[in-house]
Amino acid sequence: MEILPIVYLLLVGAGAGFLAGLLGIGGGMIMVPFMSIYLDHKGFGADVVIKVAIATSLATILFTSASSVRAQHARGAVRWGLVRDMAPGIVLGSLIGAQFASSLPGGWLSLVFSVFIATLATRMLRQKRPNPDKTLPGRAGLLGAGAVMGGLSAVLGAGGAFITTPFLVKRNVSIHEAVGTSAACGFPVALAGTLGYIMSGWFLPMPGGTLGYVFLPGLFFVSIASIFTAPVGVRVAHSTSAGKLKRFFGFMLYTLAAYMLWRAWHFGL
Repeated sequence: MEILPIVYLLLVGAGAGFLAGLLGIGGGMIMVPFMSIYLDHKGFGADVVIKVAIATSLATILFTSASSVRAQHARGAVRWGLVRDMAPGIVLGSLIGAQFASSLPGGWLSLVFSVFIATLATRMLRQKRPNPDKTLPGRAGLLGAGAVMGGLSAVLGAGGAFITTPFLVKRNVSIHEAVGTSAACGFPVALAGTLGYIMSGWFLPMPGGTLGYVFLPGLFFVSIASIFTAPVGVRVAHSTSAGKLKRFFGFMLYTLAAYMLWRAWHFGL
């Protein structure tokens, strides 16, 4: 590979890793748009680009999540009981979501990405105070919530915190514990989703350098950079107020939603 593409992928990985630590998002929400830009320049077909970007994003979350979770756990911010109860649903939902996403046209997938994260950004920036009487559901409820989180995460190529964090905060889990727990949930999302995208693209005529829908050079360079910057994001998160974290999360999602809406329109929806 040439030097400039490698530098680009390393920068994407550094940003994704930092955000994984800061917000527990696994970096997926920033990675999908930037990976799409890279794959466009690599000559990937328009319908394939978004699927490869999502699959590769999920695969890199295996590494960003692991690095972020170690740092969050060291600060006591991961509620492992919640992770245990949601994980089976997350795995099942992620496998199904990957199969569903791979069957959608690329333009529609971009539109779904845009609309969903714009909705999440709006809810985040409203900063509605949680109902103090609202508590976490029982094991069956957490299992079902995990399935929904896993399915949506696989469709959107994210680690799940874009829905897990608001879900936990709304039920009066502190923002820092919600972020840490969401980061831990990102690993089963990434593992099941990646396997789903590899299987769905296995027998298709894909461009070189791919394993199913996963773009291996992107996975390698993004993961290397993200591992080093995720702990930095964790340190920043624990020295930043909850309100600032929410505002940053919301405005970042709006920016990415705008780009993906343009992409959906550009490819003829």
